[in-house]
Amino acid sequence: MSTEGLAELKRFLVERYDQLKGQLTRRLGSSDLAGDALHDTWVRLAGKSEIEPVRQPQAFLLNAATNIAVDRLRVEARMLSESQVDDLFEVEDPAAGPAEALEARFELAALVGAMERLLPARQREILFAVRLEGLSRDELAERYGISVRMVARELQAAHEFCVRQMRR
Repeated sequence: MSTEGLAELKRFLVERYDQLKGQLTRRLGSSDLAGDALHDTWVRLAGKSEIEPVRQPQAFLLNAATNIAVDRLRVEARMLSESQVDDLFEVEDPAAGPAEALEARFELAALVGAMERLLPARQREILFAVRLEGLSRDELAERYGISVRMVARELQAAHEFCVRQMRR
């Protein structure tokens, strides 16, 4: 290891900065990105104490700066822009607030009460078995000793009852 290689790279970067920046700008498509990448290359070189001599300093510096620029672009691609962050703050919360949740509980309690008072027992039991227990119509037909078609009718009647009650 020697300090000569490091000194040579630094000197080359300073002396040919404009040429390197031009080549890097064409390679990256952005003069600002090229300048930032060359600056970061200088900073990385300044952080080293020694380095082996490089045969082609121009190619070495261009490749180093290109890699730095690509890394920077990858990081920036993962970040949201300021306008994207602002848009996130303006999205309405789809969750119900406390007032809506309380109102929904009251509506549910009223529906369950109406079902217990007004809905025939078999219709209520079939509705609960399908919706809460996940039983199939075949299983319910066997349980109640009725046809699958009759289970479907009872379930349909229970659904219609619920719709009427919710409209009230």
